[in-house]
Amino acid sequence: MPVHEAPGDKPFNDAYWRGIHILRVLTVVYAAVTLWLRWDDLVRPRLGATVLAVLGLFSLALMVRRRRSVVLVVIEVALACAAVLLTRLVDSPEQIASGAPTVPGLFPAAGVVAAAVLTGPWGGLAAAAAVSVADLVEVGEPNRFTLHNILLLLMLGGLIGLAAQSARRAEARAREAMALRARLTERERLGRAVHDGVLQGLALIHRRGRDIGGEAAELGEIAAEQEQSLRQLVSRLAPEDTAPSGAALTRDVAGELMRLSGAGVDVTGPATPLPMAAQACDEVVAAVRAALDNVRTHAGDGAHAWVLVEDGGEEVLVTVRDNGVGMPRERLTEAAASGRMGFARSIRGRLEDLGGSAHLTSREGGGTTVRLRAPLERSGSH
Repeated sequence: MPVHEAPGDKPFNDAYWRGIHILRVLTVVYAAVTLWLRWDDLVRPRLGATVLAVLGLFSLALMVRRRRSVVLVVIEVALACAAVLLTRLVDSPEQIASGAPTVPGLFPAAGVVAAAVLTGPWGGLAAAAAVSVADLVEVGEPNRFTLHNILLLLMLGGLIGLAAQSARRAEARAREAMALRARLTERERLGRAVHDGVLQGLALIHRRGRDIGGEAAELGEIAAEQEQSLRQLVSRLAPEDTAPSGAALTRDVAGELMRLSGAGVDVTGPATPLPMAAQACDEVVAAVRAALDNVRTHAGDGAHAWVLVEDGGEEVLVTVRDNGVGMPRERLTEAAASGRMGFARSIRGRLEDLGGSAHLTSREGGGTTVRLRAPLERSGSH
């Protein structure tokens, strides 16, 4: 049960509470008119007027106080129940038994509605049950009027609570849709900016490197690969932006990794697809790309890389091995100490975020091996 309104619910609640404020005032006015018409038939009419004055002042105070809480709703329901019970002192037993209205009249219904709007159907039913108990104690022996009023209160609390709950959920979905639209608009803007700047620059490097030849051609090929990766990034929407909540869009991670095969890189994978959540697949591919970038950067001239993709049942196993110069064991520790976190962030961090792992083994002059593990999205797996 929420203690008070959530900030995001303000537009929804303001509309409901305006109606509840009007309902309170109207019920107090109606009760006052009823009391005035029955003034001479009451045992203690001034006590009844005092009770209605308290309820009226409380209603005005709630109109001024903008923050609604469970505590205030409990106080309102408690005042309504007390007003119902005080009817035994204001009216005669004969009038009460004949079905005469209570001193607060319909005022308790406002408390039931407030509880339902703030806390949902169960809160509305709880408030209606409290008022119903007060009605039964006040009348002594239930009559058809009492039972009729109790049934109406229970229906009011439950149905208003359901309606408020549904409206709140619909408003939350509308806010999510507006946020999604804003994200997509920003993504398109960034995509255009990247296309007009970085992508065109990479394409130029690729063309110039190919024309010059030699080492420049190799740099051009690297630029072409980065251009392709960046184009895929800016043109593909992330699954959480386009899929309904709970949807599980998957991609064949083995097939995506097979595309990394090229000059100096051999990729071997299983014959059957390995389904993985699309965003997780992107992270695994990015981690393998980072490992291959390390081979190009640190393994030395002429180093070759082999990527092995294996089906591990509930997970995918990827091994990236090269025949480069390798490195001493203390190199990773030194790199982390100096702020160079390539392996820790680009590779290990990605896999650990997915619930997997990444391990690197290397020895000087003996190449480097990176082993990656990440969970798959097979049907029936958890």
